[in-house]
Amino acid sequence: MNINDVILKTVSKAVVLIILTFGIYLFFSGHNHPGGGFIGGLVIASAFVLMFLSYDSETVSEALPIDFKKLSGLGVLLAMTSGIAPMFLGGAFLSQSFGYFDLPIFGKTELATVTIFEAGIALTVIGVVVNIILSISEDE
Repeated sequence: MNINDVILKTVSKAVVLIILTFGIYLFFSGHNHPGGGFIGGLVIASAFVLMFLSYDSETVSEALPIDFKKLSGLGVLLAMTSGIAPMFLGGAFLSQSFGYFDLPIFGKTELATVTIFEAGIALTVIGVVVNIILSISEDE
């Protein structure tokens, strides 16, 4: 059945951009405020789910060729690597470090190694959530 859903497709383009922006904001504010990799990953995954609901799976997969199973595996690898790396430098598992850097556009900015761990969590959550939604949609 081919339904003319022009309004849904048009509105979803703008809403996906807003959701992605909010998800990235939640991700980067996570180590100082509520948010982080898990909730940022959930919000970003909801943008992907909205795209899959607005368009069919084949159209989104052609436009966005991401293997979400590999993405979740990459996230686990990144999170584990960021946890194990300090052990090679004499630190404890999952110990972090941070510093303040003067970046050209942003000015004085705090950069922490926990952001690498949070990126791994976010990628894992995005991959798992989208895989679950896609596997449920294939069962119909």
